[in-house]
Amino acid sequence: MAFETGNFRGFETAIHDPGIAVITFNQPERLNGFTQEGKRDLVEALLQAQMDDAIRVVVITGSGRAFCAGDDITGRPAPEAGKALVPPIFGGHHNTIGTYEGLRAISQPVNLALRNLDKLSVAAINGVAIQTGLSLALACDFRIASSEARLGSGTLRFGLLPDEGGQYLLVQLMGVAKAMDFLMRKRIVSAAEALELGLVHEVVPGGDLLDRTMALARELANGPQVAMRLLKRTIYNAAELTLTQAMDDIAAKTMVSDHHPDAREGVAAFRERREPRFNQWLETTTSD
Repeated sequence: MAFETGNFRGFETAIHDPGIAVITFNQPERLNGFTQEGKRDLVEALLQAQMDDAIRVVVITGSGRAFCAGDDITGRPAPEAGKALVPPIFGGHHNTIGTYEGLRAISQPVNLALRNLDKLSVAAINGVAIQTGLSLALACDFRIASSEARLGSGTLRFGLLPDEGGQYLLVQLMGVAKAMDFLMRKRIVSAAEALELGLVHEVVPGGDLLDRTMALARELANGPQVAMRLLKRTIYNAAELTLTQAMDDIAAKTMVSDHHPDAREGVAAFRERREPRFNQWLETTTSD
């Protein structure tokens, strides 16, 4: 399955060397608010990134003054859309069971797709990241924020809940006490405070955001991909397992990485006092 590039419903995609898929939300006039169609296309794009050997890292960012300001609840007609990656689906939040099913089948799969993506992901938070946009950024493996960005949930301002996993992600990153304060007090924080809270890894001037993000993405893309993907999975597993279970989990993954060509190359490079050339297997696969 190849990763498609172009303009889709709510975002556009591109590929940069070496195998960096860039997804850019492109509805700045709507603060890149999510629609149902956009969520379904985004899940499909992430699935394509997962299955395409040419893709090593996924970068997600926004255009204009927002990363993503949450779901589009303006009630305005949907903007002219790009190409659809998946067919339309009908139904929605018209009753209680519809809300339950819509969340589990359409909205929550976006963040699950990011967390289940074996390739590493980086959120380049260029501006406002609120509610759904915040949860999506937190579901990425790395987060770099512009100094102009603002991050928050704010769902209680509308009498709503962080229903796409936001509460889980905040507890995982900040702990229960800070997550309680953050959500219950409807806090929207600056990039600098988000860094202090552990919500982002780095804050850079707005003009440097994409350059810094792409530098990190290239660093990750040039690393040993198999070992990194296995390590990503076992790190997230470790957050929910006992020590004994986590040790068994990484042992099972090590039996793959220890016998992979990248491991042989890493040892050979160390002995020969040179930089390793990882992913030769991947270069062969993607050139077929």
